[in-house]
Amino acid sequence: MENKKINILTDKYALLDTLIDWPADKITELDLGCGKGSFSTQLALRYPERFILSADIMIGRCRKLFKRNEREGIENSEVLRVEARHLIGCMMKDNSLDRLHVLCPDPWPKDRHSHNRLICSNIVTHIHRILKPGGVFHFATDDEPYWEIATNLFAKANIFTVDNSRLDDIKDIKTDFEKRWNEQGKEVHHIAYIKAK
Repeated sequence: MENKKINILTDKYALLDTLIDWPADKITELDLGCGKGSFSTQLALRYPERFILSADIMIGRCRKLFKRNEREGIENSEVLRVEARHLIGCMMKDNSLDRLHVLCPDPWPKDRHSHNRLICSNIVTHIHRILKPGGVFHFATDDEPYWEIATNLFAKANIFTVDNSRLDDIKDIKTDFEKRWNEQGKEVHHIAYIKAK
């Protein structure tokens, strides 16, 4: 992984494709809030012909992912340190992603913290904007109230359809959080929203 680095974007106000080498001819997926990135790494290994973006705000998590990708010799991935809302709200062009994954985000269960939840009405419109026509938004959570909130927001938006078969190629790839929840007997719900309009 010659000349590779973690892309620190916390102070950048430019379009992402002007800051990183973005192969326009490849299927592009973003693991938003990737944590330590086990899902991203598995995705990049399974599909070397795809371009995998992995984004998290925590630099320690980014470092762990970057080092793992170096050990695995992964060349089709970029690690981004950036806040999720800034990345998808300001830095990404329209119609730029084939698939976006938001997997087991913090549900911020207390009402006083609800403004911290990533999935909100504003984000739904940004997700729609940055997905290519027919692109997939993959959401997963073990938190029942968050599941209800998110699925209701997407239903009310009326700009997506649901087609969970669009996750068949990755249904066996799990995040560290999902593995942990499964070991505790918790179910993690997954849904695939397809950009419809």
